[in-house]
Amino acid sequence: MRAAILALVFVAPSLAADCQALAALRLPDTTITVAEHVAAEWHYTPGTGAYTRNPPFCRVAATLKPSSDSDIQIEVWLPATDWNGKYQAVGNGGWSGSINRAAMTLALGRGYATSSTDTGHTGSSASFALGHPEKLIDYAYRSEHEMTLKTKAIIAAYYGNGPRHSYWNGCSAGGKQGLKEAQRYPEDYDGIIAGSPAANWTGRAAQSLWSAQAVHNDDAGYIPPDKYPAIHNAVLTACDSLDGVTDGVLEDPRRCHFDPAVLECTGADGPGCLTHAQVEAARKIYGPSVNPRTKRPLYPGLEPGSELGWATWAGPQPLSIGLDYFRYVVFEDPKWDFRTLDFDRDVARAEKLDAGRINAVDPDLKPFLAGGKLIQYHGWSDPQIAPGNSVDYYNSVLAHLGGAAKVEDSYRLFMVPGMAHCGGGDGTSTFDMVTALEQWVEEKRPPARIAASRVRNGKTDRTRPLCPYPQTAVYQGKGSTDEESSFVCRPSGADALSR
Repeated sequence: MRAAILALVFVAPSLAADCQALAALRLPDTTITVAEHVAAEWHYTPGTGAYTRNPPFCRVAATLKPSSDSDIQIEVWLPATDWNGKYQAVGNGGWSGSINRAAMTLALGRGYATSSTDTGHTGSSASFALGHPEKLIDYAYRSEHEMTLKTKAIIAAYYGNGPRHSYWNGCSAGGKQGLKEAQRYPEDYDGIIAGSPAANWTGRAAQSLWSAQAVHNDDAGYIPPDKYPAIHNAVLTACDSLDGVTDGVLEDPRRCHFDPAVLECTGADGPGCLTHAQVEAARKIYGPSVNPRTKRPLYPGLEPGSELGWATWAGPQPLSIGLDYFRYVVFEDPKWDFRTLDFDRDVARAEKLDAGRINAVDPDLKPFLAGGKLIQYHGWSDPQIAPGNSVDYYNSVLAHLGGAAKVEDSYRLFMVPGMAHCGGGDGTSTFDMVTALEQWVEEKRPPARIAASRVRNGKTDRTRPLCPYPQTAVYQGKGSTDEESSFVCRPSGADALSR
């Protein structure tokens, strides 16, 4: 069903055509600008200390113009040998504006045909949206869908048949893109990996400015980065042992009811304490943004354990992704001042204006889950996209579709203790979601737990299981606490808790 190529009108040079012949391929609203063979080559993979060898592949670049103001760039890489018969699209980050060749390289190395898009513009700012509503639609969802259709057609022209399975793999904005595909185009993919998704784009933008206001509306509230370690260490002192293992990581930070007032300075100010104004600012960073009129919580705050990354939202400058959203999309004023954001009137205006365009919070996944599989994951220490938003979206799907029993065969959420944004942090943030998804889609083996490791200086020093939410990894009382085999996945019950 999903692997089938839609009936696009094109003229293929021949089945299993050589790469250069793809330049003559005709697809709707598409101009192929490059069709070239790329030889096998060695490349260095940052963060691993390892060199890997790219297989030879056919590189196709194309420009898509589904609207009069569209200028969507895509690249499609087709293994020249040892194609696994499958397609993996890779997502973007932030306001995108570039093709994700690093992620394409990983997919190609696994034998996949792969593609990526610049989402219809260049650069990492949202300034492209000023006066260009069609380009904003391209960014929001159209570029990914159009890329998917054209890639499947290119695959069919090159190999003589389409992919037997199609997958989406993305994190951050790429995670949001994956959810948007599931919600809006349920036939595009058989399986989707949605990592740390910025699903509620409006809410995340507002929450980032909530934190920025907390530390900048009154400069006395600004928390300098040299105080982050003291806050983080105080959190660990208060809550690290709650999960039965003292290891520098909170298994479920919602069980931690930390009050930064314990750090309030009793004498002179210094890096080991917080002034009263800084205590209040820290409380706001941890807490949800709130409508001042109705008192309705708008978007969750950051979790205990995230403190070392607070400069993302509460540093010298606001998060540019959130600031750009209000400047260029909501108010269309590059000089708009974040200090003026009204969390009643302005947030309501933003939500109404978006109307499901960028936001990917539609809980009706029934069409996709009828045949597709969705793995969502999120780091509990994420300082850029509040992890509580992933929990909120997951719970909204359960509520809409009738409970966990109705969705667990097709949709599972994995929260990663100690992981920062899409990786890093003190937790076990190295894992293989692609294999887990393949086994689920192709072998009907749902992921009961996913092995994860912590890699430091190129060496693994800890392994743990990632458990499907709301389960958490529980130490069995024997064996090393740095070994996955010492833990079992059990329901924590913490999803009923709130700070």
